[in-house]
Amino acid sequence: MKPWIPFAAGLLAASTAMADMAAVDQNGDGMASYEEIAAVYPDVTEEAFAGMDTNGDGSLDADEMMAAQEAGQLPKAE
Repeated sequence: MKPWIPFAAGLLAASTAMADMAAVDQNGDGMASYEEIAAVYPDVTEEAFAGMDTNGDGSLDADEMMAAQEAGQLPKAE
């Protein structure tokens, strides 16, 4: 395997997460509140959101959003 393939895959995943964050982040603070997530993903419950919010600050950052997508907890924005 070419050594750059994992690096490229990581960049693609990060850019996808950033695009999804841009689609969700209505107030432009770089974080996704439950209300912002629910507006785009109406099936996400507050309990599911709390499970995605691994640092417990009440918002998802891009890393938490990407981790939730990779775990299948949150679909990628369309």
